[in-house]
Amino acid sequence: MKNLFFTLILLLLSLSGCTQSVTSSDLTSNLRQTQWYKAKVAYLGDSITDKRRIGTKKVYWEYLEDYLGIQSYVFARSGHTWNDIMVQAQELKDLGIDELSAIIIFAGTNDYNSNTEMGTLYTESLQLTNHNGEQVQRKFRESSFDTNTFYGRINSVLSFLKQHFPQQQIILLTPIHRGYAHFNEKNVQPDERYANGVGLYIDDYVEGIKKAGQYWSLPIIDLFGTSGLSPLVDSHAMYFANKQKDLLHPNADGHNRMAQTIMCQLLQFPGKF
Repeated sequence: MKNLFFTLILLLLSLSGCTQSVTSSDLTSNLRQTQWYKAKVAYLGDSITDKRRIGTKKVYWEYLEDYLGIQSYVFARSGHTWNDIMVQAQELKDLGIDELSAIIIFAGTNDYNSNTEMGTLYTESLQLTNHNGEQVQRKFRESSFDTNTFYGRINSVLSFLKQHFPQQQIILLTPIHRGYAHFNEKNVQPDERYANGVGLYIDDYVEGIKKAGQYWSLPIIDLFGTSGLSPLVDSHAMYFANKQKDLLHPNADGHNRMAQTIMCQLLQFPGKF
């Protein structure tokens, strides 16, 4: 473990804190000495993770395969919300992957688009408990599992995964910023400057994922705040599928940028327990 620690320190120094651009040709040999080399990682999520490569020729997890030597198992599907992530989690459990290292979940943007109420992480009541030999009444909280709400959906998924994958690293990715998208006449999605039908903005859902991550003691990679992808800035159309019709899905350059952001933070986390 000590050798791994010093290897990672040297690696991070060689990358100048991961601030330089990364190419597979000059870094692959070093990166593949990390805890993520040949790690089996399951991905749950929506269209940005989907194996069908929506709006791109290459997905961020394929770049992570190149950079870190990760072995990918992808269950994500276009249009899925956190409610559907439970279906994907069940599929993951049923598949029974040998020596699975980690589970990465990248979802939430479709909950925003489908007007999901936020709800609460937990409910509170007054309960009796023993404190120093005396029965006292205290506030008591229990996780909310109301799948009509965003927090209830997340709690349901994370409770299931924690129960069935206690030795696997579970990592949450926040949604990226949202630009305008027009897929057909019945699927037009305004950009993130507009609140959704229940008066919430995309960053409300981002903050919800962060709070849930803390609640369930899970690492969070905040792509909303750290990927640098800004679809509302004209020059950043270069990172998205189509300047006129799809500023929602990153193209290959956008996915590469996400992958490098994810990679630099993955190196801080254990690959498995």
